[in-house]
Amino acid sequence: MTDSRITKVRLGGDGPEVGVQGLGCMGMSWAYGPADAGESRAALERALEVGVTLYDTADAYGAGENEKFLSPFFKAHRDKVVVATKFAISTPPDDPYKRMIRNDPPYIRQCVEASLRRLDIDVIDLYYMHRRDVNVPIEETVAAMAELVREGKVRHLGLSEVTAGELRAAGTVHPIAAVQSEWSLFSRDIEAHVVPAAKELGVALVPYSPLGRGFLTGSFSNADTDLTDQDFRRTMPRFTGENAAANVTLLEPIRSVAEAHGASPAQIALAWVQQQAMVHGLPVVPIPGTTKRSRVEENVAATGIVLTDDELALLEPIAAKVAGDRYPDMTFAAAGRE
Repeated sequence: MTDSRITKVRLGGDGPEVGVQGLGCMGMSWAYGPADAGESRAALERALEVGVTLYDTADAYGAGENEKFLSPFFKAHRDKVVVATKFAISTPPDDPYKRMIRNDPPYIRQCVEASLRRLDIDVIDLYYMHRRDVNVPIEETVAAMAELVREGKVRHLGLSEVTAGELRAAGTVHPIAAVQSEWSLFSRDIEAHVVPAAKELGVALVPYSPLGRGFLTGSFSNADTDLTDQDFRRTMPRFTGENAAANVTLLEPIRSVAEAHGASPAQIALAWVQQQAMVHGLPVVPIPGTTKRSRVEENVAATGIVLTDDELALLEPIAAKVAGDRYPDMTFAAAGRE
């Protein structure tokens, strides 16, 4: 693609202005097997060149290693990037796939201080509650996060995988700039309640895994046989066994639309997510993850694709036919509490 930069949009009423597509950085350090550090750094730089300004990480990604990896890039471009990180998930060193969730105020303070040290910055632009600890009232959690804003450690607040009710309750304590949830042609549960609530409250949507963790691109068809032992997609029900075999057949309409546009299936899947901003009337900034410059260019080019009504209708039935849940335990997601 050329170096023409993507358009910008504001996250929330008083949130940061960012490129209409962000970059998920998790895979540069964790979850999808080994990544080339040099190519990952080049991908970060290329993303900034084409107008990507929202960079997404979390303290849980590689037990803080992802934040450390990103720190030099953030410091080199501090006035050009919006740094988003998260708290709430901890993983024991002896079991990297086990998740423990905490939202209590002392833990939040511990986490923000640790993230600031690893990132080596003075303030986090967008600080998310990564997952909901149902044992702590969300008003209490957001009040603790709001205190970080008053102290100048955090600029804006976000929530990840919350229900519409939780979003509304949080908004009574402090403005929420963005809600991060999985949203793709394979995962559309948030459209029932969360998206309308976000629109009502003036909150932006930041879809993670807009490419269905790579499955929508056709890069793999069965996690059991196609991915390494270090890849956590092997634990996800929809990517293995009979579920994977069934879900592969759902990609044909995406390929058909891609052919009509002279585009890749990944670009069509991303264009669909980007277009939900117009469909639902709220800011939508997906954060596809990659570790490669070529994929950054491919993904960003999708912001220029507009799908027709007929194409949207062709893609509409896919999500309802997907076999298997997003996670082995769906209490880890908002849909399990809605």
